[in-house]
Amino acid sequence: MNGWMGAILYIDLSERTHWVERPDLDVYHRHIGGKGLCGAYFLPWATDPWDAPETPLLFMTGPLVGTASPTSGRMHVMSRSPLTGTIGDASVGGKLGGQIKRAGYDGIVLTGRCDHLSGIEIMDASVTFHDAQALVGLDTGTVYEKIKGKGATAVVGPAAEQGVLFSCIMVDGSYAVGRNGLGGVFAGKNLKYLTVKGSGTVAVHDKAALKKAREDIHRLIASSPILLGEQGLTHFGTGAVYDLMDSRRMMPTANFRATYFPAAHNLNAPAFKKRYGDKRTGCRGCHILCKRVADDGTHLPEFETMSHFTALIENEDMETVTRANSLCAALGMDTITAGATLSCYAEIEDRKLSGKEALSLLEDIGHGRGVGRELARGSYRYAASRGHPELSMSVKKQELAAYDPRGAYGMALAYATSTRGGCHLRAYPISHEILRKPVATDRFSFAGKARIIKIAEDVNAVVDSLTACKFVFFASSLEEYAKAFTAVTGVTTTAQDLLHAGERIYYNERIMNALNGFTAVDDDLPSRFFTEPGSSGNAIDIPPINRTDFLEARRDYYRVRGLDADGRPTREKADELGLDWNPEDTTETPS
Repeated sequence: MNGWMGAILYIDLSERTHWVERPDLDVYHRHIGGKGLCGAYFLPWATDPWDAPETPLLFMTGPLVGTASPTSGRMHVMSRSPLTGTIGDASVGGKLGGQIKRAGYDGIVLTGRCDHLSGIEIMDASVTFHDAQALVGLDTGTVYEKIKGKGATAVVGPAAEQGVLFSCIMVDGSYAVGRNGLGGVFAGKNLKYLTVKGSGTVAVHDKAALKKAREDIHRLIASSPILLGEQGLTHFGTGAVYDLMDSRRMMPTANFRATYFPAAHNLNAPAFKKRYGDKRTGCRGCHILCKRVADDGTHLPEFETMSHFTALIENEDMETVTRANSLCAALGMDTITAGATLSCYAEIEDRKLSGKEALSLLEDIGHGRGVGRELARGSYRYAASRGHPELSMSVKKQELAAYDPRGAYGMALAYATSTRGGCHLRAYPISHEILRKPVATDRFSFAGKARIIKIAEDVNAVVDSLTACKFVFFASSLEEYAKAFTAVTGVTTTAQDLLHAGERIYYNERIMNALNGFTAVDDDLPSRFFTEPGSSGNAIDIPPINRTDFLEARRDYYRVRGLDADGRPTREKADELGLDWNPEDTTETPS
């Protein structure tokens, strides 16, 4: 094969055995890699509890990983989400995907459970188990320092060991497999770490054609203001978006009770740059380098973390934000959910948290102490236990990111329909509603948004399957990446071919959620957004979202997605996409 390695490594943790499966070429053609392969392999276990030993945890790479394709250093991880009960997955950077490919595999499937805390070390065809009892309770940074010479690493920290439902797997010390709590699945298998080191190479069908496709993509990136412009990601990291959210009056503030934070202008990306320095870093194969490191080596927060640990919890101290970011990484926790859970807690307690208290609560969550044990379940479960589930700003029990939906109606629809809960990355309509790319749309209108969101979900499913970076698609498109895919694999492919594959991949996720009882009831926003206005000002009015308009847009989305009126897959659409779906094969509606 070219691009693909033609092998999936299975590791049975209970039996301490491993074997290699060699999928038919048709599997790769239909599912591409990354997210697509994850979904195809996870489907048989879609209804199993996340903590059942037989429920797999999958690490899958894409055909472009390990090649000269731009932003080809990412990979995808999937299992059942402890936080939401939905399909749980994340795209992650670092070297792990590339090392898996160099070791000769397109992915790794972990099943079973070790009988004691263990680490797995993979070197090409060799798979060895190591006792990790001495690493119990150690933070991710300490473990990384102990094992980093053994190749690319995946590590969990105290949060995962303590059962925090939004715990992460940390890759290569600073890249988070975030949002869905997959760190808990990793720790539930009695694993502390995984290392992979390979010595092979990835075959490319046509290196000259790949070079041409790479040049075309780089040329488009060079002309993109949001990527390489003076105020873009390459100069300020993802924090470049912070001022935009502030000026558009859609910065989530005080647990989404407001959409404007007066202190924001002192806490933006230029302020971080002035205080901490500006070392650039990023994923393999990327020259945008959107991650920031302080002069002393501290990894600085990205946009969502900046926003949630300032405006959302009403904190004006920059050092608290930086320390919260480092603390969440060390403990192994998702920063978006952590910040949102603290803001929910503060509203229920009817008080403002000091920076010291916020950091102390993060410690308590990660180490399972006091009220931290309750907050470790996420804002929805905590708020429900206090009799106020409506104060959790979440969808399908996953907390919303740093974009208030009252300021961007496409974002409102995208949050609601996301297959992994309140996620901004499934469609990312901020690209056209705020950044005006590829074309500007009216952010206070649902007109046309149903079809736009559906297409964007399909595109991003392809991006996560190739696997590449979503930011590059502010400038490039599937047309350029279809050429890169063809050059690498030798499989003649068009942008429409990729888009059709993306539709299949995303619909498969709707099927897996439907098997677990998710319906239109779950494709909804917290009531606050329909009843309370945001913070109008700067000549911008932020009214509540009109619920009738929202429901009409959701109905339109179901129609263009090929779902029934209750948001469930249909047999007809599943047959059209070559997927198996029996409407009778469902469990009870999730609680």
